[in-house]
Amino acid sequence: MFGFVADGYWCDVGHLDAYREAQYAALYQRVKLEFDYIERSPGLWIGQNTHIDPSALIETPALIGHNCRVGARAQIASGTVLGDNVLVGSDADLKRPIVWNGVIIGEEAHLRACVAARGTRIDRRANVLEGAIVGSLSTVGEEALVNPNVRVWPSKKIEPGATLNMNLIWGHAAHRNLFGLRGVSGLANVDITPEFAVRLGAAFGSTLKPNAQVTVSRDQRPISRMVTRSLVAGLMSVGVNVLNLEATAIPVARTVVPTLAVAAGIHVRVHPERSDHILIEFFDQKGINLSKGREKKIEGAYFKEDFRRAQLPEIGNVVYSSQASDIYSASFERHLNVNAIRNSNSKVVIDYVYAVSGAILPQILGKLGCDAVVLNASLSHTVPSSSDREVLLSQLGHVVEALKANLGVQVAANGEQLILVDESGSTIRGEMLTALMVHMILTDHPRGTVVVPVNASSAVEQIARRHDGRVIRTKANPTALMEVCHTNPNVVMGGSGEMGFIFPQLHPGFDAMFCIAKIIEMLTLQQREIGVPRTLGQMRTELPRVSHRSLTVRCPWSVKGSLMRQLVQTHPAEALDLTDGVKIFNRHHDSWILVLPDAGEPLVHLYADSHDRGWVDETLREYRANVQEFVDRDHGLEESQMEEVE
Repeated sequence: MFGFVADGYWCDVGHLDAYREAQYAALYQRVKLEFDYIERSPGLWIGQNTHIDPSALIETPALIGHNCRVGARAQIASGTVLGDNVLVGSDADLKRPIVWNGVIIGEEAHLRACVAARGTRIDRRANVLEGAIVGSLSTVGEEALVNPNVRVWPSKKIEPGATLNMNLIWGHAAHRNLFGLRGVSGLANVDITPEFAVRLGAAFGSTLKPNAQVTVSRDQRPISRMVTRSLVAGLMSVGVNVLNLEATAIPVARTVVPTLAVAAGIHVRVHPERSDHILIEFFDQKGINLSKGREKKIEGAYFKEDFRRAQLPEIGNVVYSSQASDIYSASFERHLNVNAIRNSNSKVVIDYVYAVSGAILPQILGKLGCDAVVLNASLSHTVPSSSDREVLLSQLGHVVEALKANLGVQVAANGEQLILVDESGSTIRGEMLTALMVHMILTDHPRGTVVVPVNASSAVEQIARRHDGRVIRTKANPTALMEVCHTNPNVVMGGSGEMGFIFPQLHPGFDAMFCIAKIIEMLTLQQREIGVPRTLGQMRTELPRVSHRSLTVRCPWSVKGSLMRQLVQTHPAEALDLTDGVKIFNRHHDSWILVLPDAGEPLVHLYADSHDRGWVDETLREYRANVQEFVDRDHGLEESQMEEVE
């Protein structure tokens, strides 16, 4: 036998509780140890090159390693240990977890006295509770729950919205779908990395013919440039030629694809709804988002790594196009009454929010002789937050009032979406904007067809009846709207205030820039027809009075299907519309409620629509309670079954 006298602190870590207690003993200095990090203030050790948002709340003692990032309003309680290269999202709540190197913690995630091993990823709103341990390189999906003392072995994946009550030892992560509601999206430089983009480009290119040509475009952000270059490398490696449009608005990219008769198009941008995400959209040869069938082919090539390897002479080529703006401008003018705009007395204020549409539309409007005041048209690499955009929108209203302009517009989503401001500075968005645009376009094109998503207000049908128009409702996703607008005759406009508006005669996608010019044209023509000025404020008063409200309820992925079945089975078939989700009509009130599962998150959206505001409020309350009760009952049964198996 041999003995050894140690000067340091010895702890026999025979179980996980002892491991955590050793960490806490060191952090609370119950034992004397030397740390590799600088003590910035009493009880707070922080490494080099670590950035902590000023609004984050940190209690001591706590240790945060080198090269970490702590987001806005994150809460780090005393007893928390974060290793090196850890990312903590906004509004995350950390109470005494032990977090190893390279861990990514999403927005609003909750960690409670648990252990997250090297390279673990804990997604947005996920919960990992006391005593749980998540092994190296494992992923806890969005809104998933890891219950107390559960152990997850390395390289496992917990699906979004799942509840884990038992140890996860066997099996591997199932392949997730690459494509979501619109294209491929993920956390910038975490999900969507250069190496991911190279493989994605090769997978997409492998589904095309050798020597095919593809356009590639992006917004102006550095992350989008990086991802685009990686996609280009992947496309070239499988023998596909690239026409690089560089930084341009997405409506321009959609117009170029069919005009130049290329095989397809790709557009890369910061996600319009999540500023920390990248969105990669793929178009077919018509400029429409790819069908589900083509998406599945790309996914198959990606996951099987079934890439076509081009020989040296067959490697794809890259050329840069300088004619994209000219092609778009020519098509833009061809589908407008240019004389009406040139002779218009309208003064318009346009806020471009520092995006690429500000480099295109002012030139076109200037050529048309339109009196447009430009705000925030310079390009910026930073992404404005939703609160920043609201501040700019308020400023836009003040400018419109001060200049006595006819209207103001804020352009969003890289040229796809817009918010209007009327002559008094009041905003017009959402369902009000949908109804206003339908009213204007059908006044201009009586007996025309408009296409709107299933969740749009019934005001659309009431307006269409006034003009002998027709309404087609589609699934509440962009691809469905594009396809229906393209395949049905006599469609004069499609879309909604939330998604943007499609003018299929121009190109098949959403286009805020053309929408602005079309509004100016319609205001001018309608003013001439009746002989008195027309304002957006007046038009608002002409819209039908409809109460349309929505709310969102949490619903695990595993419960969504059974919830939809239950709704279908408990209502008469003649009262149902199953275009998307379950829409239930109340014929006595000329009203409806729509229960629509979210395609990307564990949520269910409820939309109620009626001329009776009281009915809307009461019905939303009733269905929210019904859905919540069903989720609690079904989810509780599922958990009890898991416990029995365990």
